[in-house]
Amino acid sequence: MTDKLPTSRPRSYLAALALLIALFAAPAVAEAQPAPPRPTRVGYLTFRSGPSPLDEAFRQALRELGYIEGQNLSIEYRYAQFSHELASAHAAELVRLGVDVIVTTVGSVPARAAKRATVTIPIVFESGDPIGGGLVARLDRPGENLTGIDNFTAELNVKRLELLKASLPHITRVAVLVNPRTSSLVERYLKELHDAAKTLRVRLAVREARAPEEIDQAFTALAKERPNALLVMNDPMFFTHRQRIVDLATKYRWPGVFQSREFVDGGGLLSYAPSFVDIYRRLATYVDKILKGAKPRDLPVEQPTRFELVINARTAKALGFTIPASLLLRADQVVD
Repeated sequence: MTDKLPTSRPRSYLAALALLIALFAAPAVAEAQPAPPRPTRVGYLTFRSGPSPLDEAFRQALRELGYIEGQNLSIEYRYAQFSHELASAHAAELVRLGVDVIVTTVGSVPARAAKRATVTIPIVFESGDPIGGGLVARLDRPGENLTGIDNFTAELNVKRLELLKASLPHITRVAVLVNPRTSSLVERYLKELHDAAKTLRVRLAVREARAPEEIDQAFTALAKERPNALLVMNDPMFFTHRQRIVDLATKYRWPGVFQSREFVDGGGLLSYAPSFVDIYRRLATYVDKILKGAKPRDLPVEQPTRFELVINARTAKALGFTIPASLLLRADQVVD
């Protein structure tokens, strides 16, 4: 009797077996793949009402450090529109979103709002007088979950008055525009300004503007004091409405000194301020250090090292003034 050869498996059976093996193997392969890293989330809370070119300086510095929006970085932008209440609401929202770090700009209001909202999420601020404003106890070791940059702008009001007098030695009465809502330290800054004015032998006429619609009213009131120059104290609202302020100064023919070069670009006489481009770039380095493990309490608060004097010679000529050559030589830029 002849032995029978073993019957071969049907092709359909082999195909079904291969499919089953693939189905059971696929999840194992998928589970072995690491999940993509979560993008770093930065909360960006500013007291301004909208974007600024300075924001791009911050982003550019982050890109140079390897953080790219849309790839490994997500920035949650929040604009407080010069509202204390909205700053607090935005800070609380950023905390609920669970951002990795909160960056605050344009003064102490958003920084204090963030400080009230969290004691664990790191906060990097850009603000004037962080000790007097209650943000940190010391600059060298700020403590808690905050650090950042003291923009030093409020302390420069006396220097600005000195530069105004040096530019126009004949002036005797200076109009001062101030927003008391900017800082709880406005009274202190005004006292320092009045003390300096006595030394410079000029008198100050001070008027407040707490909202944009009060700016025109303040100028009308100041005009009655018959000043021959103008000093605009540091304030984010004034910066936003800088062209209106410069136009009013031109209308009354008051040479003015301002908080930043943007006023001079718009026709103001002169400005003296730290380099805010440098400041915003430095904010990015703080973020980088914190994301790599540094604690805010161990990162000293920095102060600016570069200050810019910008003079608009064209405006001086239009107002009939001649800026001393010695001052022009000190300027970082002269707008002709």
